[in-house]
Amino acid sequence: MANIVVIAPHPDDAEIGMGATIAMLAAQGHDVLICDLTDGCPTPFGDRPTRIKEAEAALKALSPMNSPSPAPAQSAGGGAGPATTGRLRRIMLDLPNRRVQHTIEARHMVAGVYRAHRADVVFVPHGLDAHPDHLAATRIAEDARFDAKLSGLALPTPPGMQDAPARYPRWLFYYYCSHLRRVADPTFLIDVTGFEGAKRAGLEAYHSQFAANPANAGLVDRVMAGLTYFGSRAGTSAAEPFFSHEPITLGSLASVVGL
Repeated sequence: MANIVVIAPHPDDAEIGMGATIAMLAAQGHDVLICDLTDGCPTPFGDRPTRIKEAEAALKALSPMNSPSPAPAQSAGGGAGPATTGRLRRIMLDLPNRRVQHTIEARHMVAGVYRAHRADVVFVPHGLDAHPDHLAATRIAEDARFDAKLSGLALPTPPGMQDAPARYPRWLFYYYCSHLRRVADPTFLIDVTGFEGAKRAGLEAYHSQFAANPANAGLVDRVMAGLTYFGSRAGTSAAEPFFSHEPITLGSLASVVGL
């Protein structure tokens, strides 16, 4: 099984872009860690306690059935420590919302997460976006992949986690949660049939961002419609799109042609 890190600029970005994939990977037994860079505050209808509570509820919605409820933890520095539910966990690094910057310090924080989680695969937002936080988050996550492998480099230990040796995640993939009005151009799709309900529940957990915010009216339904559209491109009921700069190696054609 793989150790997977999903980098999210704000709580709800991971659920928007790949919530069904997260639920599927966790159900398959992979060890998935969602790493929110910020608490997502301020927003018009959500304060910090509300946003943290909603993120925990979304985590529970995406978690495998019959898993224990997430137990929130608070780090000494104010960031939320890992809330564990089965094979799915969440951590928040507490970078400043709307002011995320691509700095050495931010890179090292994320690289420390890669090491501590022993990451094999990292998912990050696609690099074409209109939100400065998203753009910075992608650059941070990309460069942190390099930093994490430097054996002579001491890195900060994430809240609630343990330090670990140098690590280079083998794969870095991009998911789509863009504020830019563009058509996604994925290089591969993941069949998430059967996990549509988990994604919707994860999105609906963010009441302050969607149901309570008139500016986002109908957004959950539009995101869910994307599952159906990309499913039609994959020949399945539902799929989520991803992008890779690196070639993906197949051991056989079984997963492609359905043998």
